[in-house]
Amino acid sequence: MAEYRISEVAGLLGVSDDTVRRWIDAGTLPVHLDASRRKVVDGASLAAFTREHASAAPDPSGVHTSARNRMVGLVTEVVMDKVMAQVEMQCGPHRVVSLMSREAVEELGLAPGSLAVAVIKSTNVVVETPRR
Repeated sequence: MAEYRISEVAGLLGVSDDTVRRWIDAGTLPVHLDASRRKVVDGASLAAFTREHASAAPDPSGVHTSARNRMVGLVTEVVMDKVMAQVEMQCGPHRVVSLMSREAVEELGLAPGSLAVAVIKSTNVVVETPRR
């Protein structure tokens, strides 16, 4: 079972070490001592915590869809040529890049600072793990 030190949890969740310690002190995030007597969070507990406490920006589109992977964010860059465009978005801590037609960018009015929803519907998702 994977175990994460407080600083690693903070880095993964994008919060300070102090925030993680407050969650531990409040009993919200369970910890135990490892062999070196350091406080650690086991991976399964951290996964459950992140799922329960995940918060996303509200979806402004108001549409009903079968796609479950919807990420609200801001357009940060648009690069266009005569036919195609590359649109970059920042959705919380995630950078999303989409390739689409120039016509689509113009119809949607996408420009840096625009609010948009990245809808990801894919049958091919690559999952990797770090080397140990």
